[in-house]
Amino acid sequence: MISLGKLKVGRMLLGSNPFFGVAHASKKESDEMTAFFTREKVMEVLDEAFANGVTAIWMPGDPPMVDLWTEYKAKGGKLPTWIVQNVVSPDRMKANMTESVRKGAAAISVPGDAIDRQVRAGKWDVVKDWIEHIKSLGVPAGMASHSPTTHLEAERRGIPTDFYCQCLYMPEDYSPERREAALKTIAQIEKPVIAFKVLAAGRLAPEEAFNYVIPKLKPKDGLCVGVFSKHNADQVRKNTIDQVREDTMLVEMLSEK
Repeated sequence: MISLGKLKVGRMLLGSNPFFGVAHASKKESDEMTAFFTREKVMEVLDEAFANGVTAIWMPGDPPMVDLWTEYKAKGGKLPTWIVQNVVSPDRMKANMTESVRKGAAAISVPGDAIDRQVRAGKWDVVKDWIEHIKSLGVPAGMASHSPTTHLEAERRGIPTDFYCQCLYMPEDYSPERREAALKTIAQIEKPVIAFKVLAAGRLAPEEAFNYVIPKLKPKDGLCVGVFSKHNADQVRKNTIDQVREDTMLVEMLSEK
């Protein structure tokens, strides 16, 4: 388990992009995901993830996603924790955050696209306002970024985050150098950091990516990984029990040394 502010979650979070056809690879794969992940299939995967030790999903807070989560919990869904990323326009951000918490979000992380746009425009006041609004709702507040420098600057500026979500790559840049820059940032931050795009949006095999990334994280840090199990029905278990448990033990041994 790791702590995101007062919230404790399993070290691996389930990513949601594949559920909604966000492939970051090709339109063909996006179409495959959209066809494969019916509402029923998504709910099945959520329960499967929980059965394999995952306790939280990182998922948008727009109406279709909220409706899916509400239906899932009403049907007795077992995965307990929904962490929201608010994929909405800036003028709707705070209202969406408020509504997400009302609908059951246990924490909120402002998505990387929204943060990166504000940072490029020099609007750190907007970023701080969003984080403060999340905290006013009584849930842990996080922010994501695709850039390897944003979170370090947020710390320097005293943005009152509880945790960060760090993309290991920049959009359309899946080079090893970009991953190294992101991992160096994570290593410098004392707050919990969730690494995402760990598999380079499907470009890397779990064995390769996990074996490289997890030993470079601290025990306080987590990772967020989506699944597309159409061609590998056992993918959830392989990503969690078989691989991550062994690598987490390795991290603990390295920490003791």
